[in-house]
Amino acid sequence: MKRVYIWLMLLPSIVLLVTFVHYPAIATIIDSFFSNKTVFRPRTFVGFDNYAQLLNDKVFLITLKNSFIYSFGTVPFVIAISLAMALFVNKKFAGKGMIRLIYFTPTILPMVAVANIWLFFYSPEIGLFNKILQFFGFRGYNWLGDVDTVLPSIMVMTIWKEAGFFMIFYLAALQSLPKELYEAAKVEGASNWLIFRRITFPLLMPTTFFVMVNAVLNSFKLVDHVLILTKGGPDNASNLLLYYIYETAFAFFDNAYASTLTVVLLIILVFLSLFQFRFIEKKIHYA
Repeated sequence: MKRVYIWLMLLPSIVLLVTFVHYPAIATIIDSFFSNKTVFRPRTFVGFDNYAQLLNDKVFLITLKNSFIYSFGTVPFVIAISLAMALFVNKKFAGKGMIRLIYFTPTILPMVAVANIWLFFYSPEIGLFNKILQFFGFRGYNWLGDVDTVLPSIMVMTIWKEAGFFMIFYLAALQSLPKELYEAAKVEGASNWLIFRRITFPLLMPTTFFVMVNAVLNSFKLVDHVLILTKGGPDNASNLLLYYIYETAFAFFDNAYASTLTVVLLIILVFLSLFQFRFIEKKIHYA
């Protein structure tokens, strides 16, 4: 009877998990082995033809490269800035609560709203950044219209959006560290930098690992900011893998190929997660 009661308590969560996670994942994998169904052509089994098509898809290769550049270009800065902000607001000074609120505010804004705000910042003629440049005598720049600056521009916006969110985790971790260690270090005459390098940063490594895993996953899951700012342009310079999946499914209506791209994205996320848990996690937890 107790076992039945336990399963009944778990049933709602199981139903939701199967309906919105496991079934869509399995259906996507199955669809990737079939051709796209159209009005004139029924869906047929094509095996690995969709996956072979990826090797000849130049847009896919560009979006794959952009996605890794975007991930490796945002995650380290998000970690560093969120840690620096947490260290700052963990100190005792007047207005600390207001500074924390200011840091955290971008997190509560919807990504669509954030993208529209930064679209104004980056506008070639009336944008805030170009107005500042013109004030100091420099020419304005088309930040989102140049293949060399469009992806870094989006990365800057992402860092601004996410740093405040991960700051909260670092702040909670800082407040849980034992004060006795810091008191002993000060008695020994250790400098602030030495205390951070030998005490604070090592003890924050589990939190850093948590932040890193989530930041990496988030970097591959963002799509609405690309839709609002650039739609993947110019010349696919800002096109990311998830946006390419969205475009393939809802603009080109090629559900089979979109499923194939989704499977590739899932494989990438699984391998990145396994790599982090296999090779990084063991080095940061202390017995």
